[in-house]
Amino acid sequence: MIKKAIISILVILVAFLLQTTVFQVLKLANVVPNLLLVVTISYGYLRGRTHGMWIGLVCGMLLDMMYGSVIGLYAFIFMTIGFFIGYIKKVFFTDGILLPVILISIGDFVYGLYYYTTEFLLRGRLNIGFFFVKIILPEMIYTILIGILLFYLINFIDETALSRRRRKEDTNAF
Repeated sequence: MIKKAIISILVILVAFLLQTTVFQVLKLANVVPNLLLVVTISYGYLRGRTHGMWIGLVCGMLLDMMYGSVIGLYAFIFMTIGFFIGYIKKVFFTDGILLPVILISIGDFVYGLYYYTTEFLLRGRLNIGFFFVKIILPEMIYTILIGILLFYLINFIDETALSRRRRKEDTNAF
């Protein structure tokens, strides 16, 4: 249990550092992939809604501390996305590439709508078409491309940590 928590914290910190440093230099169409959202979606899908919610809280608070104009906005957005993606675990389980792509695109689209509503719509900026074409869509495409690799990397790390623990428990049983 502690090993899984330490691995999760390390994955979050690496994704946060990559998103705030390396990918700031590698901007495409003036957007950065949302790696912390992919981490939240991955853990929500792989471990369920409780883990998705807690990972979303941590990822959101990191972004709130770095970029947030209102403390708790990113945390709320990421928590809700992680929580609802966690419900998917009960309904679907597939090893294909289609489900992660769908989950990441839905999560990023919902994140973009939340962000538009709280940061732009409430301030009287009503041009959602411009916001969708210039910000949401390019970020969604970039996040999907990077997110597929990150999703499978997190899945591999999670399975490796679990399989080592199971092997250790099996050898201790005899």
